[in-house]
Amino acid sequence: MTLLDRLILFSPLDMIAVGTMLVIWLAVGWRIEHPSAKRQSVSKIMAEYRREWMRQMITREPRIFDAQTLSTLRQGTSFLASTCVIAIGGCLALIGNTESLSGVAEELISTMHPKIVWEIKILLIVFFLTNAFLKFIWSNRLFGYCSVLMAATPNDPSHPDAPRMAAKAAELNVAAARGFNRGLRAVYFGLASAAWLAGPIALLGAAFLTLVVIWRREFASRSREVLLER
Repeated sequence: MTLLDRLILFSPLDMIAVGTMLVIWLAVGWRIEHPSAKRQSVSKIMAEYRREWMRQMITREPRIFDAQTLSTLRQGTSFLASTCVIAIGGCLALIGNTESLSGVAEELISTMHPKIVWEIKILLIVFFLTNAFLKFIWSNRLFGYCSVLMAATPNDPSHPDAPRMAAKAAELNVAAARGFNRGLRAVYFGLASAAWLAGPIALLGAAFLTLVVIWRREFASRSREVLLER
């Protein structure tokens, strides 16, 4: 079966739904990382707090609190990366046994599909989970780089290298957080893509629902208001 033969198995609405899902995923990520000056995202606001953390770190003695905080962040990336691996393994196992899945799905949508259709739908979930795994792994490594730079930063604020080293550590911390947030968004859309098993309309609904949830958390949440309080 050629690629064209596989594509013919899907309706135009399926193509639109998948395309919309991918566009929303990319667009909301870009907007969160490039917000307007008037309305900053939580990710951008937290980036400034991370920079301030590194500036305060220069004078903190001992730096046990900083080390513990960074260790907690790294544990979060490790846990989610491990979770993604388990989820990817589960999806790949499901691809090898789509009969039971197709039976359940066909009861919901009352439509018969070849086995390859269900396999491709699961592969969309695997795509998002794989992207999330790679982001979490890179985030974990960047937090490791940040910890090394923190250890190399002098504890004396009057030292000429202290502000420069703290600024480097801050930018690595921000980059690690950006990768972590990208991984989380991929997980959100990976969960939403499971709705495709119930049809393209369900996938479109899940995509827009995920967009609303992410948008609210980044631009209209109570936590954002707290971060902006003076």
